[in-house]
Amino acid sequence: MKTKNEELLNRTVELALESLERLPERPVAHSVKFAELLEQMGGELPAEGEDALQVIEHLVKNAERGLVATPGPRYFGFVIGGVLPASLAADWLTSAWDQNAGAFVLSPAASALEEIIRQWVISLLGLSPDLSMGIVTGGTMANFTGLAAGRHALLKRAGWDVESDGLFGAPSLPVVTSDESHITVFASLQMLGLGRERVVRVATDEQGRMRPDALREVLDRINSPALVCAQAGNVNTGSFDPLQEIIPLVRQNGGWLHVDGAFGGWAAASTPHRYLLAAVEQADSFTVDCHKWLNVPYDAGLVFVRDRAAHYTAMTLSAAYYIAGPDDVRENHNWSPEASRRARCFSIYAALRALGRNGIDEIVAHCCRLARRLAEALAQDPQVQILNEVVINQVMVRFVPRDGADADAFTAAVMQRVQEEGTCWAGGTTWQGKHAMRVSVSNWSTTESDIDRSVTAILDCLHAMS
Repeated sequence: MKTKNEELLNRTVELALESLERLPERPVAHSVKFAELLEQMGGELPAEGEDALQVIEHLVKNAERGLVATPGPRYFGFVIGGVLPASLAADWLTSAWDQNAGAFVLSPAASALEEIIRQWVISLLGLSPDLSMGIVTGGTMANFTGLAAGRHALLKRAGWDVESDGLFGAPSLPVVTSDESHITVFASLQMLGLGRERVVRVATDEQGRMRPDALREVLDRINSPALVCAQAGNVNTGSFDPLQEIIPLVRQNGGWLHVDGAFGGWAAASTPHRYLLAAVEQADSFTVDCHKWLNVPYDAGLVFVRDRAAHYTAMTLSAAYYIAGPDDVRENHNWSPEASRRARCFSIYAALRALGRNGIDEIVAHCCRLARRLAEALAQDPQVQILNEVVINQVMVRFVPRDGADADAFTAAVMQRVQEEGTCWAGGTTWQGKHAMRVSVSNWSTTESDIDRSVTAILDCLHAMS
C-alpha cells in the first residue's frame, strides 16, 4: 500500500510528464491578465493547511495559462535554453536530496562535484587549469563575483583592504565598460558600490564590438589601473569584443579584465566558433550561464578567476560555529556570494556527463546553424531586414511597411502579432535607434522544422499586416 507521500510524488511526476508531452506543440504563450492569476490562485491564506495533493492539483490547474513555454523548441524571446532530460532528472533528485551545497560538512558530494565541474568546464572552454570557480545563480551574480575579485585585487595593490574597510576613503578605482555592456554588469557595479554611472564607456563598432582604439584612448586618459569589462556575445548582435587586441591594452594599463560570456562564452566549446574567443584564457575573470547553452534548469552560472587569492578573499566567510573540513577539500562558500544554497552542481554535472565534449560542441554549432537558416529564409522577403551579422545564435529582424509608414511602429505591431499567434515567441529590442525583433536560438531541442514553421508563421503575420 502506497503512503500518502508516495501518492503525492507519483501524481506530481504524472503531471510533470503531461506538461512535458504538451510542450512541443502548445502555444508558446497565452494571453493572460495578472489580476486573473491573482484571483484564481490567491485570496486569504487558509487558516488550516490543505491536503498536499490537492495543493499540487490546484497549482497545476491554475498556473497553466500563466506558464510560458520557455523550455520549448520555438521560444526565441531571450537567450535561454530548455532543460535537458538528464539535467531535469538530476534537478528532481536535487530537491529530494535537499542538500545545502555551501560547505563540505553539509554535503561532501556537492563539494566534490563542484571541483569536478571546475576541471571539466575549464578543459571544455580552453581556460587555464589553475583558475578558481564559483557556482552562482546566473549572469548577474557571476559578474558580481568576478568584479568583486577585481575590486579586491586592484585596491589591494593601492594599499587598501576593501573587505575590511569598505569604500569610505578608498583610493579611486576607475571602471571601464563598453557602450554595449550588458545590464547585469551595471547591476553588479551598483551592488559593489562602484556605481552604474561613474563608469567610462568605450565606443563600439556597427556590430557592438568594443573598439580597441577607443579603449586605448580611454586608458591613456585614466593613466591608472582600471577594472575593464569586455563581453563575449553581444545580447543583440551576438558579436564578440576583440579580446586579442583588448588584453595587451589592459595589461599595459596594469588593470583587471573581466569578460562577460553569459551565453557567448560557450562558443569556446564549439569547434567552428571558438576562434571568436581567442585569448579569453588570459582574462582575469570570465563568466558563463549554465541555463543558456548548457541547457540546465534555473538557476546556475559559473565564474572563473585567475587570481585565486583575490577571488577567495572577496567571497569567503567564517563563523564560530562552523568547523571547516580537511585542508584538501573544497569549501564551496569560499567562491560565491552565498552560504546556504541549492546544490546546483547536480544538474550541471548531469548535463556535462550526458552531453560530453562532442555533444556540447554540437548544441552550440547546431543553434548557430539554425539562426543562420532563419535569417536567410526571412531575408528572402523584401519587407524584412536583418540588422546584424549572424555570427552565432542572435538574429535581429526589422519589418518594413509597403506604404512607407513608420517602420518602428510596424515592426512592433508585427512582433505583437507573432507573439499572439503562438507558433513561436520572440521579443523586441532597439538597436542603433531602430526597433527590431530579436530572435535567440539557444534550445537543444529546436529543429530545422521548428525554424521553418517559425519563419512561415512570422511571414504570415507580416503579410497579414501589410
